[in-house]
Order: sequence, then structure tokens, then C-alpha cells
Amino acid sequence: MKQTLVQDALKVVHSPQILVNIISKRVRQLGQGFRPLIAYDPKLTFMDVALKEVAEGKLSFELLDVAVLASGAPHPAKKPRKAAAAA
Repeated sequence: MKQTLVQDALKVVHSPQILVNIISKRVRQLGQGFRPLIAYDPKLTFMDVALKEVAEGKLSFELLDVAVLASGAPHPAKKPRKAAAAA
């Protein structure tokens, strides 16, 4: 892991805790065979590729409003499921 990549990624994602979550999920995806979103050197590790993707703005994240989630209101991006018809 290159420190310059970490610093560049922290300029985009200001919270180190959120950055760790983003990078760990992306490293897992790359390990499962997902394609990188950037051109990269084969010598780079999956972590370096993920950090570079964040630094270049190819990966983003969305913080959910905790108050809305706690109230039980449906998330605006999700549609409520229809109840199954009882037989």
C-alpha cells in the first residue's frame, strides 16, 4: 500500500473509517474477479487499485440519514414490496 494513494483517497473521502469500509469492500470485489474501473499497473495490489479508484473519483459512497432509517420510513431509493396474495 502506497502512502501517497492513501493521502489522495483521503482528499476525496474525508473520514478514515468510511475509507476503510469502501476499500475493504472493493478489495473483496476485485478478489472475486470484478474488473477494475481504472487502467492500472499489474504490479499494484488490489488495495492500491481500490485506493486509486477512490482518488480518481471512480468510486463513491452515500451516507444514509440515520433518523430516517430509525423512524421506519422506507428509503426513497427502495420501493415497498407488495404483499403476497393469500391463497
